[in-house]
Amino acid sequence: MTASSKPTEESSHSTDLLALPNQQDFDSIISDTKLIADTGTDFYDRSLTSRRYALVGVACSSIFSCLCIVAGIVTVSNNGVNGVAVANADTVPDYMDTQLILQGKILTPALDLIVTLCTESIGFVHGVSLRSALTSESRLRFNTNLRLLTAARGRYNPNGILFNGISTILLIISYSSASLVVCYDNKFLRSGPGVDIAFAGLPLLILGVALLLQAIIALSGMLAVKILTWSSSPFDLTAALVHHTQLTPATLRCMRCVSDLDMDESPAKPQDMQPSALHAHSSIQKVVIFLWVMVIACAGWAALVMYIWDKCPSMQSDSDALTPKTWSFLPNELSNHIMYNMPGVSLQVWVLVFVIMAVIQGPLTLGLHCSELIANVIQDETQWRSATGRKGLRTATNPVKMILTHPICLILFVTKPFLHWMFGLSFSMSRVIIDGQLGNLEVYMLTAQIWNLCIALFIFACFFTFVALRRPRGPQPAAYGHVQTLANLVDEWSPVMWWGHKEDGIPYCHAGTSDHPLPDVKMDCVYAGSGAGSLVPS
Repeated sequence: MTASSKPTEESSHSTDLLALPNQQDFDSIISDTKLIADTGTDFYDRSLTSRRYALVGVACSSIFSCLCIVAGIVTVSNNGVNGVAVANADTVPDYMDTQLILQGKILTPALDLIVTLCTESIGFVHGVSLRSALTSESRLRFNTNLRLLTAARGRYNPNGILFNGISTILLIISYSSASLVVCYDNKFLRSGPGVDIAFAGLPLLILGVALLLQAIIALSGMLAVKILTWSSSPFDLTAALVHHTQLTPATLRCMRCVSDLDMDESPAKPQDMQPSALHAHSSIQKVVIFLWVMVIACAGWAALVMYIWDKCPSMQSDSDALTPKTWSFLPNELSNHIMYNMPGVSLQVWVLVFVIMAVIQGPLTLGLHCSELIANVIQDETQWRSATGRKGLRTATNPVKMILTHPICLILFVTKPFLHWMFGLSFSMSRVIIDGQLGNLEVYMLTAQIWNLCIALFIFACFFTFVALRRPRGPQPAAYGHVQTLANLVDEWSPVMWWGHKEDGIPYCHAGTSDHPLPDVKMDCVYAGSGAGSLVPS
């Protein structure tokens, strides 16, 4: 395959990561590397299909947000900031309200799922643009980054720290407002009390605005940078960086993994075990610590609620003590809880409610967001390790297929709305509706449901800690999506690649990639790279 190797605008920003102790001895190796970079990486997938998927997702998210804004504006304009929109045309008698309340409990996770779909679509665009911004600054190290906690330079850069902070707040508000939308309208019928499902206007309006602003920031970031590839594959990204001379493969590192970056270029023997993601990626260590802090904080929250219930009878609201009999997954009339009546319903009260929700729910939202780093890094490594399999490594990826077929990504995708729903069961608002308006707000903290959330977070933290600590087996050097390491390990680029032993040498052998299956590396040999044998003094 032939390709032009014209210099690009990005080449002026490239960083030469090739440090050679003796330039003349490495001339032949450098020329081989440049030949591969010039002729072997031009096939990389620019992934216009992923771009179409992403833009369609952002468009759908924008449409949903606009519908929420319109519905919220209509409700608020008709009934004020405490107005609601009743969903049912026929009021259900009170003795049938259990089924209706169950429907309401299902509506909330369904809304959380829609919010997750919207924020994931917007997040994909934001992640690609942030990755490109870091590339232009020669600061990109891994294919996957903490999207909202990693920023490009520039105060008013759409991918900078200011707008990342705004996006973080908007993400938290999205889930907080979704928890406040669904409520119940209590009415009095001739046959007795009745109940309807209703939607609070102001939370619906805030949800729409939060999603729309996130979409605008993501699209602004996309337009502010030149995107080389929309692919989520670390191999398409690495190939694009090498092809555009923004990354230079280093020599003598064909058997060096990502954790060996601080070591000088030197030959190495294959290792039976590779380092874990926790050891290879410093940000993953912080994510795991944060997950366990969330578990401890949730347990402390539950203990605090139990203490308040015991010491403050005025907040018990005639609820029973927490026993195995009163413990349940869904709240019921026996659930142990504390309750606080908000002083009326006004704009100031709504602001206070949103602040309280954001402060309590914010750590959960950030923890789930940060967990994406572990899932995506493991996904990148799984793709790289398929190079020693029978079918080989396919560089091109479909982002939707990757989420649905990779177990860890699928678990995280399902867990996000589920844990937010569990939080909504633990910390809820009872809204009494009179004539289409909220009469008052009652804040409930339910002890058993908080402990349920704590147990779920404990299982979640255990799972992701195990995944982060797991060490891959086999001699194939671990990369975890680190672009420089991948550039060092991949010496021949093709749409389908295999990794293994390529060349015998004295005293050094060579391992690398090819477009056909390769034999296993020799565990008793020392590997350095192609042509490394010429470096040995005679």
